[in-house]
Amino acid sequence: MNSIWFYSLISVVIVSFISLIGVFTLTLSDERIKKSLLYLVSFAAGALLGDAFLHLVPEAFELSDAYLLLSTNILVGIIVFFILEKFIYWRHCHIPTSDNHPHTLGTINLVGDGLHNFIDGVILGASYLVSIPLGITTTIAILLHEIPQEIGDFSILLHAGYTKKKALFFNVLSASVAIVGTVLVLLVGDNVQHLVDVLVPFTIGGFIYIAAADLLPEIHREGNTYKSVFQLVFFLLGIGLMALLLLLG
Repeated sequence: MNSIWFYSLISVVIVSFISLIGVFTLTLSDERIKKSLLYLVSFAAGALLGDAFLHLVPEAFELSDAYLLLSTNILVGIIVFFILEKFIYWRHCHIPTSDNHPHTLGTINLVGDGLHNFIDGVILGASYLVSIPLGITTTIAILLHEIPQEIGDFSILLHAGYTKKKALFFNVLSASVAIVGTVLVLLVGDNVQHLVDVLVPFTIGGFIYIAAADLLPEIHREGNTYKSVFQLVFFLLGIGLMALLLLLG
């Protein structure tokens, strides 16, 4: 049992550190990052939708055959994230977006990403409870999946007005929720599965809402044909990478 805890905790810490992928931006100028965000936000939208429809939806239907309940929970996720964004807007967004006043998009993305990371942590811990070899292969799969996801999440935080250091800090903080998920499943075992059954479709709804309500409208603001074509390419690249990971898995 001690070896299961050891391997599980080492693995989830490694997975969490993938969120540091945004550290490379610390050497880039703000002007260069601003130009790159035009395309990184497009990539983030594609990655979120690809993750939701290609990874999480099939996973949700594997967890339960109560299709109407699953669809309802996805819809509830969309509604809750809509209310959450409205609440944050009403409470905090009476001044323009700035480094000291991030847009609501950053906050709701952190909520959605935190839930997703929690689920990853639960899956990782559960895999090690079955066997150590299965836990290792699951860790590799999550690592491959997290790289494009974390690039997208970091880009969203920068787009929302966070400084590079703040975006990096909050991205790491969100990723560390995976550790909570792993520890919880190792402590209580299968009893946490009922929570995951609800959280997976809820997270799907959150990802769909963030991509469709916040990111896609930002992409449509670009009127330059040349830049719009490249935005489309990066949007499809985000979806394509998630599809590729599905095939590799």
